[in-house]
Amino acid sequence: MTKNTATTLNEGIAAEDLKPLFQPRPMKHAAAMALNWAIILAAMCFCALYFHPAAYFLAVVVIGARMHALAILMHDATHYRFLKNRKWNDLITNITTMYPLFTSIGQYRQNHLRHHKHLNTDDDPDWVSKLGAEAFRFPKTKWEFLRIVFSYLTLYRGVKDAIWFLKRFAPSEKKPAAREGDKLPRLAFYIVLFSAITILGLWKYYALFWIVPYLSTFFMFQYIRSVAEHFGELEYDHELTSSRTVKATAFERFFLAPHNVGYHLEHHLYPGVPFYNLPALHQLLMQEAGYRDKAHITKGYVRGLMEELGG
Repeated sequence: MTKNTATTLNEGIAAEDLKPLFQPRPMKHAAAMALNWAIILAAMCFCALYFHPAAYFLAVVVIGARMHALAILMHDATHYRFLKNRKWNDLITNITTMYPLFTSIGQYRQNHLRHHKHLNTDDDPDWVSKLGAEAFRFPKTKWEFLRIVFSYLTLYRGVKDAIWFLKRFAPSEKKPAAREGDKLPRLAFYIVLFSAITILGLWKYYALFWIVPYLSTFFMFQYIRSVAEHFGELEYDHELTSSRTVKATAFERFFLAPHNVGYHLEHHLYPGVPFYNLPALHQLLMQEAGYRDKAHITKGYVRGLMEELGG
């Protein structure tokens, strides 16, 4: 958030109302992680026991959605909103989320904090990496957008995204901070994981229930979220119109916008507020005329976002 925008909004918000929203609640975060993993394991077990093509498709969708949900929790941990002890904050997040998704929080953090600092500029690595790419060129018709979304189900676009993703967040000499203290825990994680999969003979299930969702629905949900956050028909003429808040339905909150990620404008204004306090932050900001009149708020992903795409 720019200093002028922060100052303007803070002038009308009482400090005693805003300050409690920044307080992390580690058990709430941990419970959300545990629930996501429980849903993933339940989907895997149910489909393995009662295999049917329709059940497998549903499992891929659910597992990809919960992978995405874990990534949202990692995003909170990137801002140190999980544990006050930063070493444990990163280690637990890596083991439960980032190593399974083939990267690390340190590598992601360098990119993400620059995104916040240089939002939608040539120094924003997220903006630069997507700007000009066919999937992020707008205006786009509904059919063009849906064609891209459904192309993830063939794995083709997911494979392309995975290669792009892993290259972007790969350790390098230009990113020394991302490589510090990560090598041994990461190596140990993969040795234990792949040894256990081999010993138990679970490679088929790992491919079916982790690799396939990762290369399809996980990246599909990531794409939809990226468009909702910073692309489509946004004005980019003000801090409050350079990212979008999407008021999601219950269905969308499970599949598309887990853990209040739809409140993305609020997150950019106050990145120190953890995910479970974003709805309260939104209500607080809505009391301010400057926010209420200018903020870009879309009602729903399926209905609202599609209407804004036009065509």
